[in-house]
Amino acid sequence: MTWITGIMSQESDITDAQLLEADIDTLQQMMSRGSLTSSRLVQFYLQRIEQYNHQGVGLNAVQYLNPEAVNEAHSSDVERATRGPRSALHGIPVLVKDNYETAGMPTSAGSILFAGFSPERDAEQVSRLKAAGAIILGKTTMHEFAYGITNQGSRYGSAKNPYVPTRNPGGSSGGTGAAIAANFAVVGMGSDTCGSIRIPAAQNNLVGLRGTQGLSSRTGIIPLSSTQDIAGPLARSVKDLARVLDATVGFDPVDPQTAESVGKLADSYYAQLAPMNSARVGVLVDWMRQDAADEPVAGVVRAGLAKMVEQADWQVQDLDTTNLVEVMQQPLNGHFVLIHDFKQDINAYLQANPELGYADIEALLADGRVHASVIESLQASANMGDSTWATYWYERGRRDVIRRHLLSMMAQYNVDALVYPTIRRIAAPLGEEQMGTNCRLSANSGLPAISVPVAFIEGVPVGLELIAESWSEQKLLNLALSVEQTLMMRRPPPAMP
Repeated sequence: MTWITGIMSQESDITDAQLLEADIDTLQQMMSRGSLTSSRLVQFYLQRIEQYNHQGVGLNAVQYLNPEAVNEAHSSDVERATRGPRSALHGIPVLVKDNYETAGMPTSAGSILFAGFSPERDAEQVSRLKAAGAIILGKTTMHEFAYGITNQGSRYGSAKNPYVPTRNPGGSSGGTGAAIAANFAVVGMGSDTCGSIRIPAAQNNLVGLRGTQGLSSRTGIIPLSSTQDIAGPLARSVKDLARVLDATVGFDPVDPQTAESVGKLADSYYAQLAPMNSARVGVLVDWMRQDAADEPVAGVVRAGLAKMVEQADWQVQDLDTTNLVEVMQQPLNGHFVLIHDFKQDINAYLQANPELGYADIEALLADGRVHASVIESLQASANMGDSTWATYWYERGRRDVIRRHLLSMMAQYNVDALVYPTIRRIAAPLGEEQMGTNCRLSANSGLPAISVPVAFIEGVPVGLELIAESWSEQKLLNLALSVEQTLMMRRPPPAMP
């Protein structure tokens, strides 16, 4: 305890200002030299959550705090003193989305229907974070059942965008995005079915990666679509994102999708980070602007790409995407498979967890308490039946067509990645419909995509998305690092100093 006592006496050397926006490496350096403890770091974030989430602007991004977080941080400090850190995440506070099963904490998927559900088990991603020594600080707001992108739900209401609190933070992992942007934890975990990591990253001035389908385990995450769901981090920097990937990706015998990742992962995404200058990227023109309201975002993305040409020696080429537009014409605006999956997947989850008290999706709807923003979607899923299976399997097959078309464009034009806005509109006002998502390109092809900050419009962050071939996460991280270091767009929300 002498070492701990000594550290506690030195903690005044580190100010709150030094902890704000501090990345994982910086925090580990502070803890290694004894000027910071995990206990102090947890207290710093708890104070910010109290100040800005519950009071002040009332961000409503964090909904449940781990009652053992302070004790776990103290144990982490003792372990560091006696045995050294387990990994780069040792003692680092992490927030997780409310659809991740987390022992000792409720897991409601943002729904009042699941209030009180608290399975005593951890999602695989949570288990891996804990094994790396991370502190699970709490659970974040999400769009109910992850079925939307404006972060509304019957359990907790709506989270706010920390940059312009009258606007939404994106979804469905909007609470995680808002919380990490506001410095409520170092990094956070989300899930992406069609944009639910990348959209909050774009609208909260963060970096977010949707990996190749199978990169990360889905075990213990309440499902939306088993063919499209994938877990992953949101972070304030590419380096922090890579640190979390190193701790969480890879094969999980309970999730057969992850078997495809074997032999295809980097030994360390963090160790192989290097800004990818002199890159060649192709602009998907029909995903830049589809009507006049898309022009402001398209304009700042093009301006950002122009700076990459000037300052990072990128080559940028507009691509004819007429054929791609035709390929992407699918039933229910490309969401048929997702809508069909949800009925099968949520029914299976309800049957595996009878304590929830609902037999199937029809029972969820009959309860009458789900948020208005998801009723139509849930009903669309409930309507899927025997007559829809033929269309379902046809659309599943068309995913290969979409993937091959994207890969063919990359090969034909000899580009390292394809680029477009993550979402073609800035964050909509709270309660209004959010338009402009480009989520389907990655979600419906299974190809990896990363969103990185590119600009601000009216104080609201805008993201640029890059997509490339399967298992090219390292290349995408390096491209994003080049954008990050060239444009330097990351800044904390001014309303939360």
